[in-house]
Amino acid sequence: MGQTMDQMKMINQLRKAQKDLKNEIVEVEAGNGAVVVQINGELKIKKVKIDPEKVDLDDIHELERWIENCLRDGYAKAQEIATDKMKPLMGGLGNFGL
Repeated sequence: MGQTMDQMKMINQLRKAQKDLKNEIVEVEAGNGAVVVQINGELKIKKVKIDPEKVDLDDIHELERWIENCLRDGYAKAQEIATDKMKPLMGGLGNFGL
């Protein structure tokens, strides 16, 4: 019965950590603020802002690169946050055969 209680405690901690990740927001920018992207700890894009005054529509490729850079960097940072938050909890799951 003790192991079952430990499992329940660990599962509850994992659920709380996952819930907390929803509120962890990473914000990255490119092009001196021309593109700003927010991604949460669940790796979901929350917001994309494009400043039209900083974008040259004759050079759409530059805008595309800025967006790609924001997404790449934002996902990397959000994954790092998620890993840091979940890593201490994941080690305990080995004791339960998961």
